[in-house]
Amino acid sequence: MRRLRARVDLPAGLGTEMVWIPAGAPAELDLRLESVIEGVLVSGTVNAPLQGECARCLEPLSDTAAVELRELFYYADRATDVGDDEDARVLVDDHADIEPVVRDALVLTLPLSPLCRPDCAGLCVDCGARLDEVGDHTHERADPRWAALSTLVDEEPSGRDPAGRGRGQFPGSDV
Repeated sequence: MRRLRARVDLPAGLGTEMVWIPAGAPAELDLRLESVIEGVLVSGTVNAPLQGECARCLEPLSDTAAVELRELFYYADRATDVGDDEDARVLVDDHADIEPVVRDALVLTLPLSPLCRPDCAGLCVDCGARLDEVGDHTHERADPRWAALSTLVDEEPSGRDPAGRGRGQFPGSDV
């Protein structure tokens, strides 16, 4: 077993539209390299800084991602035992390329909807005000299903409707 602690710069393009790892950000690797019959087992943790926007209020946020990884890198002569496994990793000239493993582990642990706080109220859907800052916030809206009734309020006060008919049951009568 061999222990490896290193600080490496991460490539660009790791993340989503809401949360990402800055290009060139340093990642702390704390890995164990173990020789097994099939190859070399790489296990350990990776810590990397995160930046992004809150999914509810769009405020900037920053955090740290800590992921565990475990990957077996097969010796070249043992790789034939793997068959059609496209995800199998093979040692090349006794070197293990761990960048794809680290990239996959980090990106898969990123939250789809990052939040600045678990209780973030978000933005008002009508005016865009941040609900955490404005407190009790309401807007008066008429229900569109009742909009046709608002025309009845505009009726003439004489008791006659806008078409000129009287109040009775029969057209032209007041009875």
